[in-house]
Amino acid sequence: MRYNWLLVLTGAGALVGAEPWSRFRGPNGTGVSGDRGFPLKFGKSENLVWRTPVRPGKSSPVLSERHVFLTGAEGTKLYTQCFDRETGKLLWEREEERARSPIGNALNHAAAISAATDGSNVYVFFKDYGMISYDALGKPRWRVPLGPFNTSMGLGSSPVVAGGSVMIVADQLDGSFAAAFDARNGEMKWKTARGETEGWGSPFVLGKHLITASRGQFGAYDLASGKRVATHEGMGSAIVASPAFENGMMYVFGYASDAPSPFTTRLSKFDRNNDGQLTADEYGEDPFVHAIARYRGNRDMVVTKDEWDARQVEIGGATSLTGLRVSQDGGKIRTEEVWRFEKGFVGVIPSPLAYQGVVYVVKNGGILMAFDGATGKQHKAGRLDGSPGGYSSSPVAAEGRVYIASEEGKISVLKAGPEWEVVQVNDLDEGCFATPALSGGSLYVRTSLALYRFGSR
Repeated sequence: MRYNWLLVLTGAGALVGAEPWSRFRGPNGTGVSGDRGFPLKFGKSENLVWRTPVRPGKSSPVLSERHVFLTGAEGTKLYTQCFDRETGKLLWEREEERARSPIGNALNHAAAISAATDGSNVYVFFKDYGMISYDALGKPRWRVPLGPFNTSMGLGSSPVVAGGSVMIVADQLDGSFAAAFDARNGEMKWKTARGETEGWGSPFVLGKHLITASRGQFGAYDLASGKRVATHEGMGSAIVASPAFENGMMYVFGYASDAPSPFTTRLSKFDRNNDGQLTADEYGEDPFVHAIARYRGNRDMVVTKDEWDARQVEIGGATSLTGLRVSQDGGKIRTEEVWRFEKGFVGVIPSPLAYQGVVYVVKNGGILMAFDGATGKQHKAGRLDGSPGGYSSSPVAAEGRVYIASEEGKISVLKAGPEWEVVQVNDLDEGCFATPALSGGSLYVRTSLALYRFGSR
C-alpha cells in the first residue's frame, strides 16, 4: 500500500497534457479525442505498453490523469478497480455486496455501466446496488443505495459528472427518473420523474442542460434544478444506443418492432399445458415475457394474448437514425428534426459516432454505414473486411481515424471520411464488448480477460 500512496502523491505515471476520457465515450460522450500519436498497428506483440488481468465485466475504461477505472462483477460481489495508467498495475480494488440479482438480458452484465471521474474521485453506478464514490486511494467517500429497478433488460445509462453533480438517468417500466447527486457527499440535489420507459443510452451536457434520448423522446433538463425544459417526440421507440453530437446536430438511433411478434411464437416455446397463456413456471427467466407479466396488464404474473399484443404496440414503430438540430436560445433549448433514415437497420446497433461531419453506424456482421451529418445523405455502406461478427462496442475516433472493435476482439482502424477505408485490422483474439478509450496517444481496451494499453511510453 505504501507504493500506492507514493504513486498518487508524487504524480508518478501521470500523462500530463493528455485529453481526459473521464466518462463513457470520453469527452462529453462524443467518442472523439483531439490527441495525436495513436498507433495504427497494435496487438499482444506490437505497440503493447502493458496488459493487466481484470474482473469480468462489460463496462468501458474511464481515465483520470494518473488512473484507469473499471467495474466488474463476480458472483455476489460488485467491484471497482483502479489501475496505474503508466504501468497497468492494479493500485486498489474495492468490493460491495450485490443487493439483488434481477432477471435481465444476458448481454446486460451486472458491471455493464461505465464509471465516471472528476479527475480525482471516481463514481460508479451499479444497477444491483446504487451509487458509490471512492477517492484516488480507494477510500469510500459516500454510498447511495438505489432500486430495485423495474426493467425487462436491465439498466445501461452511465453517470455524468458536471457542475459539481453526478447525474444518472434510470428509465424503467415503472418510475423512470433523472437525478443529480452532490459530488462531495452524495446528497440528492434533485430527482425528476420521466415519462420515458426503458432507455439505455447515456446523456450528455449542453451548456447548462442535461440532454437525454430514450423511448422515442429527446429531453433536456436544467442542471441546477432538474426542471425539464424541452421535449421532442417521434424518435425510435427503443433507444439502446447513446446519442452522438457534433456541430449543433444530435444523432439518435432507435429501433422498433416493425412487424409485431405474434403471441404464438412464445406459446409454442413455453405453453406446456396448451391453455393459451403463460405462467411463471412456464416462461421462467425469459426477460421479455417476465417484464410483461410483472409490470403490464393486471400484473398477476400470467401473460395473456391481450397483454402480449398491448406490449407489441408499445414497442412498435419505425426503426430509424434521426438527425436533430439542437440550439440554445437564452435559457431555452430548441430542437428541429432535419433528417431521418429508416432503411437497412435490423435490431440493436452500438452508439453512432459523429466525426468530422460524417455519422458512422456499425451493424452486426461488420456492416458500416456512413451518412452526411448535415443532410442525412447516405455515403458509403460496406463490410469491414476481416472483421465480421457481432458488435457491441461503440466506434471512437482520433487523428483522422475511426476505431471499431468487434465482439470477437478484432479492432478495425479506418481512414475517416464519406468514403471510409479499412487500413488495418488488429486481432486480440479475446471477447470485446467495451468501448476503447483514447487519450495521450494510447488506446485503452478492455476485453473479456484483460485491460490493454497500446501506444508508446
